[in-house]
Amino acid sequence: MYGGVIHGSYSFDYGVFIHIEEMNQTMVTYFIIKGISDVPQLQAPIFIVVLFLYLMTLGSNMTIFQLVCQDPQLHTPMYFFLGNLSFLDMSYTTVTSNRVLANFISGHNSVSYVSYIVQFYIFASLAANQLLILTAMSYDRYVAICNPLCYHMTMNRTVCVLLAFFCWVISFLETLPYVVLVAQYTCYRSNIINHFFCDIVPLLKLTCNDTTLFYISVFSESLFTILTPFMFTFISYVFIITAILRIQSSSGRRKAFYTCSSHLTVVILLYVSITCQYVRPSAKDSLDDNKILSLVNTAVVPLLNPLIYSLKNKDVKSALRRKLICFKKLL
Repeated sequence: MYGGVIHGSYSFDYGVFIHIEEMNQTMVTYFIIKGISDVPQLQAPIFIVVLFLYLMTLGSNMTIFQLVCQDPQLHTPMYFFLGNLSFLDMSYTTVTSNRVLANFISGHNSVSYVSYIVQFYIFASLAANQLLILTAMSYDRYVAICNPLCYHMTMNRTVCVLLAFFCWVISFLETLPYVVLVAQYTCYRSNIINHFFCDIVPLLKLTCNDTTLFYISVFSESLFTILTPFMFTFISYVFIITAILRIQSSSGRRKAFYTCSSHLTVVILLYVSITCQYVRPSAKDSLDDNKILSLVNTAVVPLLNPLIYSLKNKDVKSALRRKLICFKKLL
């Protein structure tokens, strides 16, 4: 433990905070991540659960990613975006779960201020990219069902690559304003973060700087990062469902709906998890509750995505069987 010193109404630790008299503020040098739980008896079970979820997420998403890359029958626009989503899920869960695993193995739960900001930037960018990739997939399903004769011309290889490229670039650019604003916050009431990874919510609860500009920026930016992808996806499915209902044969309607059911399930799952985590009344906003919702959003949802596509998609199941047959022949 560090020795404590009282400054005003706050208590700080030697070696953790640097007091700058001329600027009349206290600057943090690193944070202490509390983790999912600070009960010593729960550390080992939590580590095992997180490690299991992490390995399962990596294994399932890596399987989907390899199938999309190696199986010629999956070289279509829909599976191209699915491969991007699988790679994104692997990166997303690695950024968040590695902190829990590393803290347990090393026994150290501290992280430098710069590392905290960098991890938050990567996490926020990957989260934004998820919404954009799913929006691109909804457009692909819209073209496939509403304009099937123009599908191969509209969703050609160049268009798919450009869509994926812009999703990755835009997601990492649109989160930069958040990072710039947060990096200017140098005064904190404590250096103990009640979370298990470098998220922005617990950090803002500790700062003694004025966060009004940040929340205004978040509200304005969210119209683009969350509301715009949601509206594009919603409108796409309005046209998709309308087109499906116009199909006369019941078998044709089932086949058309089947082609987009997996994507629709993943979209609903992601937006519900985001809404439960971030769009809640402030009176019910608890950091302990937020940690549980964050664990579901960052560890469980990326695991469910490949399971949904593999269990509900005949092409993926057929590609997996072919892969297993080739593997048995090699043995």
